[in-house]
Amino acid sequence: MNYQPLILASTSIYRSELLGRLKIPFQITAPDIDETSLPGESAKQVAWRLSREKARAVATQYPDALIIGSDQVALLGEQQLGKPLTHENAVHQLRTMRGRSVYFYTALTLLNARNDETQTDIATNCVSFRNFSDSEIESYLHKEQPYHCAGSAKSEGLGIALISRMEGDDPTALIGLPLISLVSMLRNQGVLIL
Repeated sequence: MNYQPLILASTSIYRSELLGRLKIPFQITAPDIDETSLPGESAKQVAWRLSREKARAVATQYPDALIIGSDQVALLGEQQLGKPLTHENAVHQLRTMRGRSVYFYTALTLLNARNDETQTDIATNCVSFRNFSDSEIESYLHKEQPYHCAGSAKSEGLGIALISRMEGDDPTALIGLPLISLVSMLRNQGVLIL
């Protein structure tokens, strides 16, 4: 059994809550990285790179730890959707998304800082949105304020009322941390959940 410390390189309360479901001790550290996408980078490439950079950013602080990095990028057509941060941006995103499908790419990296072994995977979820009204957008944003969620909607909360269909291999990936992949990665490092 592996007894390395487990570090979540994220300040996301959603990722922390998801990791808590596994009932194993972990610490949280904020990765200090620039999350700007690079010219010509696809949504998948951005998520993949940032998940790895987040894990690496805290490896110097925890040279003996297993470090989890994760990043999510939403894609509507050719447009990458980030965190709206403001009410106005969220209204704009949701108006653009209504009646359409958005792909959410959630990358996960587990870095063993002790031996530099790195595992990375990416989960894809497709979310189809209803053709909701402007008043439904305002009601939703007032009640849930999802300003720190890529795509301005939280499927695990009231955002479910905006959705007509979801497809994907791991529902936790849509929330921000693909637990199915993480359990396999941890097992590869000798960390057994059950």
